[in-house]
Amino acid sequence: MQEVQSPPRLPSDVSIKVTAVETPAETPATLLGWLPIVWTRVLFAGPMADATPLCWRSFLILFVLSGALLYPSMSFHLFEPDEGRYAQIPREMLERGDWIVPTLQQQPYLDKPPLFYWLVALSFSIFGFHDWAARLVPALAMHGAVMMTYLLGRRIVGERSAFWGALLLIVSPIFLGVGRLLVLDGLLTFWVTASLLTICLAQDGDEAHLGWWFASAVSCGLGVLTKGPIAMVLVLVPLLMHRMLAPSARVTWLAWLGFFAVIAAINLPWYGAVCWQRPEFVRYFLWQHNIERFVEPFDHVRPVWFYVPIVLFGLLPTLFFAWPLWRYLTSLDADAADARCPAVGYLLLAGAWCVFFFSLAGSKLPTYILPAFPPLCLALGCFAARTGWCESRWFIGSVALCWLALAFSHYYAIPVYAGQKSPVSDMQMIEKMCGDPKVPIVCFPRNVDSVAFYVGRSDFHTFRSKEIDNLVVTLHQAPRTVILFGHRNSPETLARHLPAHLRMVERRPLGLCEMAVIERVE
Repeated sequence: MQEVQSPPRLPSDVSIKVTAVETPAETPATLLGWLPIVWTRVLFAGPMADATPLCWRSFLILFVLSGALLYPSMSFHLFEPDEGRYAQIPREMLERGDWIVPTLQQQPYLDKPPLFYWLVALSFSIFGFHDWAARLVPALAMHGAVMMTYLLGRRIVGERSAFWGALLLIVSPIFLGVGRLLVLDGLLTFWVTASLLTICLAQDGDEAHLGWWFASAVSCGLGVLTKGPIAMVLVLVPLLMHRMLAPSARVTWLAWLGFFAVIAAINLPWYGAVCWQRPEFVRYFLWQHNIERFVEPFDHVRPVWFYVPIVLFGLLPTLFFAWPLWRYLTSLDADAADARCPAVGYLLLAGAWCVFFFSLAGSKLPTYILPAFPPLCLALGCFAARTGWCESRWFIGSVALCWLALAFSHYYAIPVYAGQKSPVSDMQMIEKMCGDPKVPIVCFPRNVDSVAFYVGRSDFHTFRSKEIDNLVVTLHQAPRTVILFGHRNSPETLARHLPAHLRMVERRPLGLCEMAVIERVE
């Protein structure tokens, strides 16, 4: 096993900028008083790297390797329930022409802000209603996050470290594979990454660089318009923590005021309009989905350690080199410590805070921590470049192997799995059974929105398990009703509640779902 090299080798094209750390006038009397000293003089005492010229070869390598994993593999059936829902909402928005209140099956859907829906609807208006056209938005966001990690990262940690950080992001088994799916977290990750990196650049020097500062505010504001206040939580908390631990540029209160004013200017027009039309939005979204869901989850309940294996799997290439990585992060040897610059501390704070915050929440999904991977991988890029491990054949080979495994997964494994598990795997039968608008469609006990998207309907009615009596009443109203079951065991549940004059005459499996026909016997 190759050891961490001493002294660490920096790229020849990177000039070094040493930030002086003042000796404290008096010995701190508390543990909190010692933290900034330990942080800047022991843990992250290495020299900062000046921004280096753009290397077009590195840029093209990253652009091609990430694009090859994203764009050729977008045409597979939508997964239930999330992808079907997030394709159906923009389709209805575009057809209705209402850009303020999102709807799902013609009912207001106030769970999330509209920026993601607007972009997907724009893609539909250009390319038509296709699954690949919907996934183009998260694919572009993931591609942009990779390239931004390199382009902005080279100004923070140097070109070579940024290149390896972006490359590790590409081969992460979690990042591109999950982020390219039709969910909001890929777009949120793009905005949060842009905000985190630009606000880091804004503090390079004695005074804040207002151009980068307000670029961060714009990105953060667009993140709020994508998924709500969580974007500010992921950006501002690590920023404030790092400012307490390390010397930072002076930021005036006017700059802070301008930061929040930019966020407000981006978001208040839509938030105000939707509250005007739907006053219940304030409690439903701002309170129930952002506060109550955090402290008292009503879905996706997971244990506190849920994200530990996800993070480890997502950083898989570097885990093959766990011991030298551990030495890099913890060694107090002067030469090893010199390889850890203050920017590494900031990046680790940003990534760790994202994982920690969502670990405290009761409601958890794997996609929630996607914003943690760009800063974490950029910090690991410093490990690879500053310790010389990027020149190891074992390290390069593990990166290449991960990329090939991802290519196989994206081009073959996931499309095959989606084809087998999707409710629309037999599209001819779906169009025959569900395409006639005169035949009512009912979903039980949850939406099956991918069927609605592919057949072009928005009149499905959904009944939850506790509403089964209302479902039976609805089945009386038509001589023939097609029912889509969101769970495979739901037909038996409904059959036990059907009266004698309602008969289940036909059942068909639909991947992970099932379909049945209910006829009324006269």
